[in-house]
Amino acid sequence: MKISKKDIDSLNSVVTIDIIAEDYQNKVDQELNNYRKKANIPGFRKGHVPMSLVKKQYGKSVMIDEVNKLIQESLNNFLIEEKLDVLGNPLPKPQENFTWETDNFTFEFELGLAPEFEVNLKPKKAITSYKIIADDKMLEDQIANIREQYGKIIAQDVVDEESNITGTFVNEEKEIDKKSTFKFNKISGKANIKKFTGKKAGDIVDLKSKKLFSDDHMLMNILGISHDEAHDFDASLVFTIEEVSKTELAEMNQEFFDKIFGKDVVKNEEELKVKLKEDAEKQFASQADQQLLNGVTESLIENTKFDLPAEFLQKWLEVAGEKPLTSEQAVDEYKRSEKGLRYQLIESKISKENDLKVSYEDLKTFAKSFIKTQMAQYGNPNPEEKELDEIANRVLSNQEESKRLSDQLMNEKLLTFFKENIKLKEKKVTYDEFIKEVYK
Repeated sequence: MKISKKDIDSLNSVVTIDIIAEDYQNKVDQELNNYRKKANIPGFRKGHVPMSLVKKQYGKSVMIDEVNKLIQESLNNFLIEEKLDVLGNPLPKPQENFTWETDNFTFEFELGLAPEFEVNLKPKKAITSYKIIADDKMLEDQIANIREQYGKIIAQDVVDEESNITGTFVNEEKEIDKKSTFKFNKISGKANIKKFTGKKAGDIVDLKSKKLFSDDHMLMNILGISHDEAHDFDASLVFTIEEVSKTELAEMNQEFFDKIFGKDVVKNEEELKVKLKEDAEKQFASQADQQLLNGVTESLIENTKFDLPAEFLQKWLEVAGEKPLTSEQAVDEYKRSEKGLRYQLIESKISKENDLKVSYEDLKTFAKSFIKTQMAQYGNPNPEEKELDEIANRVLSNQEESKRLSDQLMNEKLLTFFKENIKLKEKKVTYDEFIKEVYK
């Protein structure tokens, strides 16, 4: 057998495999002997079927099978030995007038090769690294929400500006029949506010959904509609008031603090604010890190230039999935996935050149830390090491879960690398400012 490679250009090659009968005949003979021992053919005892009959019945299919196995094995070995970094999988080139009615064969495979490039870790424009601050307004709002959560519900006779209103919204045409509770201060517009003021349980209010609440997203939960529907939803609603109440805020005393954080963790309002600020900014940090990773990804793709074997990859996409694609569909799919492929190549190069990898021990330690955090949330802050080991082993035996944690850990390693090696500019913002800037 002879195998050779011809470079078309720096990104495309063709591998040719020449096979003669000597390369596969022994395997074919062995397989036919196995068939002969097992074959059940009427008129012959098992194991005594003439070889000529076995060859006639199975010879061609066995030969094709063995040649295909030889091709696959030889091609894989060749790619490894030649250290070829291929994209997608080798594609067999169609052959005119090909036939299996011969002893010698030639097969050709197209290869798409990964490009050579240098990663630009020092772009001219620094990447924004957000530090999200929990400001006083946020802390005051959070304290008010917690006090309300732990507060006392008091029944009211009529609706006023402090009321919680419970009732059922109905629109037969839109198939809406939804019981919901909302606060009076979330109602929008003078006309709507006037319609509710002074009303009592049993009263019916005719409404329009458009701009009924200060935030259109409230319609999702209140009416039970989708996010897309909520933005442009405009319908008449009949609302029957069933209950009116108000919430008396919980008193900020030691009993209140202990309910939230545990005994004596917080002892006064100042300590409460400090604790809430720490907890909030810890949560914000993960959102800021994700945004930083997104920013770095975009910057690396934009500033690291290289070509791809686009035509090869489009042909490969036609046959790579569960369902074949047309050439037009493959072109569209390539356009959608090109950025992701570019980042995969960049990330792979950064990881190799800087020895960023996830060992099993790293993964197990990471899994145990993750499990310990979850156990603490359910009231077991100090599990035994043996218990953590057993749970981690079970988690990592699940392939999907193991991959998810491995990807998460690799992202953390990359994030640490980027923070140390890429030009960043820190920007302190409130959470509202962060949302406006990032999701505008």
